[in-house]
Amino acid sequence: DIFENGAIEIRTAQIHNVKEMDIKIPKGKLTVVSGVSGSGKTTLLLEALYPAVKAQINNEELSDDFSLETNNTFIDFKEALAIRESDGDYEVVNSYGYMGKYQFGKGTLKFIGIKNANDFLKNPALQEKAFVAYLQKNKWILKNDIRKYVGRKVGGVTITESGMLAAAHLGGAGAVQDFLRSNGQNDFVDGYGTNIKTYLKT
Repeated sequence: DIFENGAIEIRTAQIHNVKEMDIKIPKGKLTVVSGVSGSGKTTLLLEALYPAVKAQINNEELSDDFSLETNNTFIDFKEALAIRESDGDYEVVNSYGYMGKYQFGKGTLKFIGIKNANDFLKNPALQEKAFVAYLQKNKWILKNDIRKYVGRKVGGVTITESGMLAAAHLGGAGAVQDFLRSNGQNDFVDGYGTNIKTYLKT
């Protein structure tokens, strides 16, 4: 029982860039999870703590493949992606220099026509427009792959259009094409250890 001994106690396996750990959170107290951008706060809360507590309350088996799900709307999609990227923080810059709610690098910003990174970081509306612009470019690049692979299983993942676009946001459209065309053998991994399989499930 995870609620014994006056605390919520969970032992996790490694999840993305979050190493295996023993978690003990006291009940009846405000507990804050903090850390630099990309350190795994959201992964810890939403892919370890939340599913464990939910399963315990509902007396269910804890699934091994829990992932953030969307309801197939654009807002659901982009907000789920934003949570993965930055916890939805418009002003954050991670240790690799990726910035904003959707964690754009300077090269990607130039690719979609944005030259001033400082202005970008201070402008939530511009960040939302940049997300849409990058999504549209990736969808155009991947249009043939979307037609070919959606509905198929590659590398143990059922391919969806939203998953392909989320994975392209992580590693670029080329990384998605490499993964699909190699039948899952070429698996892009970012600097924090997150691979595109994780995003393909979005």
